[in-house]
Amino acid sequence: MADVLGSPSLYARRLSNSPSACFPASVNSVVPNLKSCNRILSVASCSIGDVWPLPFKPRKQFASLKVHAAITETDQPKWWEKDAGPNMVDIHSTQEFLGALSQAGDRLVIVEFYGTWCASCRALFPKLCKTAQEHPEILFLKVNFDENKPMCKSLNVKVLPYFHFYHGADGQVESFSCSLAKFQKIKDAIEKHGSARCSTGPPKGVGDLNLEVGSLLKDNQTGSSSF
Repeated sequence: MADVLGSPSLYARRLSNSPSACFPASVNSVVPNLKSCNRILSVASCSIGDVWPLPFKPRKQFASLKVHAAITETDQPKWWEKDAGPNMVDIHSTQEFLGALSQAGDRLVIVEFYGTWCASCRALFPKLCKTAQEHPEILFLKVNFDENKPMCKSLNVKVLPYFHFYHGADGQVESFSCSLAKFQKIKDAIEKHGSARCSTGPPKGVGDLNLEVGSLLKDNQTGSSSF
């Protein structure tokens, strides 16, 4: 196309020689406009070339922001790892569970069975942490279901979140499933079983785990420890 428009005089001569050509002056008016178009196109191409590298700069900034956000997220503890105080203890084995119950004395012990994948457990957990802070006299035990499946099955835990209440020699005094919408059940159980009482023996109500409680207490009396 540039070759055809680059010979305006030749184009004008052909039109003048043609029998049907009757507007030679119009050709001269068109050609300068075409030249000006070429100049505009050349200027436009230069302008585009000047600003072309600009879109790549924000992409680098966005990439750095994403990396920074990912690092910040990994530094944060998981929701079930929140530290609610010294009276909330994570249980990782059957021995830890039995040992905590045997050493609780006459304290009220609330055991929460939870799953890291359980949406109801996650929604209820902040309220449970607040309750633990409001009741430092109560021992809260957190049992990860996936880490302690045999023990949970022995304790007949079939739905999450699930709660066991233990109180001294009375052993297990209550058990139920509870969601955030029914959190009042936990408050009512605390009010009912939170009164002080004397502990006169090992905890009861742990099903098949009772035998292990007895062996743990016997080891403690002889000065040995299984922990």
